[in-house]
This record gives sequence, structure tokens and C-alpha cells, in this order.
Amino acid sequence: MKQDTQALDFWKAGVAAVDGYRSVLAVAKDIPHPDMIVAVGKAAATMMNAAQDHFGEIPGLVVTKDGHAGGLSSHIKVIEAAHPVPDARSLQGGLALRQAVEAMGPGSHLLLLVSGGASSLAEDLVPGSTLDDLARLNTRLLAEGLDITAMNMRRRELSRIKGGGLLARFKGSRATILAISDVPGDDIGVIGSGIGAIPENAHFESRSIIVASNAHARKAAASAAQQAGFAIQANEEAMHDDYLAVAREIGDRLRQMSPGVMIFGGEPTVTLPDNPGRGGRNQALALALARELRGMAGLTVVVGGTDGTDGPTDAAGAVVSGDTWAEGADEALDRADSGRFLERAGALLVTGPTGTNVMDLVVAIKN
Repeated sequence: MKQDTQALDFWKAGVAAVDGYRSVLAVAKDIPHPDMIVAVGKAAATMMNAAQDHFGEIPGLVVTKDGHAGGLSSHIKVIEAAHPVPDARSLQGGLALRQAVEAMGPGSHLLLLVSGGASSLAEDLVPGSTLDDLARLNTRLLAEGLDITAMNMRRRELSRIKGGGLLARFKGSRATILAISDVPGDDIGVIGSGIGAIPENAHFESRSIIVASNAHARKAAASAAQQAGFAIQANEEAMHDDYLAVAREIGDRLRQMSPGVMIFGGEPTVTLPDNPGRGGRNQALALALARELRGMAGLTVVVGGTDGTDGPTDAAGAVVSGDTWAEGADEALDRADSGRFLERAGALLVTGPTGTNVMDLVVAIKN
């Protein structure tokens, strides 16, 4: 259907606007030449590529998610690790980050590129803590339905490099931090559990810049819809609650909306049952929205994680309509098995890694 294609095009326009390469390149001209570039997070590779293209071949380190390191120059050291639950490579990544920063001498300039996912991908544990402690903590946090700010506060308790700990080891004269925000409020102290946070009483000059956020993605999606002739009925960061509550609120607004486009951003939470099925918060929200909109004609909704991955799956989310809800959907929601149901329905949204991560994006079209 044309409407399905348009909704997806607007969603993709939002994601493209916050691409790590594009976002870093837009500000690189205002940054002094660095001596070392360190990038961590799901968008680390695209951010590093932009910095290298602008500044030239500079020593660099990338710590990113499996399958997210494409296109990097051979002189860049790369460590891929697990997400959302850390593994042994996450400790290798955290150690490499700490050692790279500690090795920089007086008068040096560090360019630190930070994006979402860093909480899992890189860790240097406080003495007495183990990888099993870290993995259990992350698994528990993912199941408890906490928001990202609360999760990252808990993660910092085990870390020597989060919450300002990494830059506390920097002996140079200047640190520039460019961040793609995947948290409400775009707080550098929360993104990646504060891996790019400036420590108290820092002895060096510093500058932190948010180069991309959910607001940027929503603005670009709205602009694409307006250029196609659609009226924007809503453009809000309004998804910071349990996914069922978000579905009820947004579903009610979608049922009453006039012809046009509604755009929402944020990061809903999910409390998982024992032995959950397959899916993630975007797939769960998409299926819950399908229940709210069942039987409605002329409405298409795209729900997706802007990083291209939703939970421990290869899908970003789903594209649903009033026809998506069917027998077995209730059981799928109860079992946290929305991904399997949506796959059978042909509704999954699969994009692959997008090179960014600014929380989640919902685009709805009504004719």
C-alpha cells in the first residue's frame, strides 16, 4: 500500500537525519585537531568514519556492537562486544578505552565519540566485581521495566569508567565529547551511563556537544511528511512509560486523529515474564497498538528503534494497521513473544544497523 510505504519513508527520513556520520561531520569544522579519537556505542563506527574523513588518519579506537563496525580504516583498533547483556569482550573494550585515555600525555587533545549502547559494550569493573555480576545486573535491569536513567544509575555502581570515571584518567589539556543521545533530556551524564561525563574538578578544558537526538529525528520525519503534503497532528517525545500505558494513550489519540501524520518519540519500558519469548519493546508496543486500532481502516503505524535493533532481535520494530491484530496476539503479548507473532503476520520492520541510536520513533499516517 502507498500509505505503508509513505509512513516507512517518513520514519527512515527521521533516522537518516541523525546518522552518526552526518551528525559528526556537521560539527567537525568547529573542533580543534585531536591527537586521539575514541568512539564507543552502537554508532561508534559511523561517528569514527566522519572524524577520520575530516581530520585525516589519526590513531583511533572503536568499541561497538557485533556487526556494527563496517567501513572502518585498517589503522583503527576495533573491539566488538555483546548488547544488551555484556560479555567478556565488553571487559576487553572497557580496558582498551581506559588504557587509551590513560596513555595520552600532557597537552594532548582527546576526541571522544559516544552513542547509546555503551553501557553494555564497554566496562571496567570495580575491584571485587565479576563479569557474572555485571551480566546478572543487566539481565535483571532489562526485565524490571526501569527507564534508561534509572538503569544507568545502577550500572555505574559497578564501573570504574562510567559516571566520569573514564575522563578522570585523562592527563591531557583538552577533551571534546560528541554524543548521540538515546536518553530523555540529552544529559551527557546519563548517555552510556556517563562514559563521556566530565569528572568533578577536571584539570583539562572540555566541551560536550549533543550532535543528534530524538528531537532531531522527529523534526526530520515531520519535515518529510509536510513535504509530501501531510498535516502534522502531533510531534512529541511522549513514550516514557510502560508500553501498555503508552499504547493506550497513543492508541486513543490515533483513533481520534484527523487525516495527517502523528510522530512520537521516547523509550517505553517492558516488564518481562519468566522465560520470555522473542521480541523487544518496539515489537511489544507495535502489537499493543494493533490491539488498540483493530478494525480501523486508513491508518498505518511504524514503530521502530532508531538503531535498527529491538531488544535481542534482528528487527527494529514493526509496521501495523487495523488489520494486524488476529488470533493468538493476546497470548503473544502475555508471553513477551510479539516478535514471533509479527513475523507470521508479515509486519516486522527489519533495517539492519542504522549507524545511530536516538531512542525509538513512531510514525502514524491516517488518510
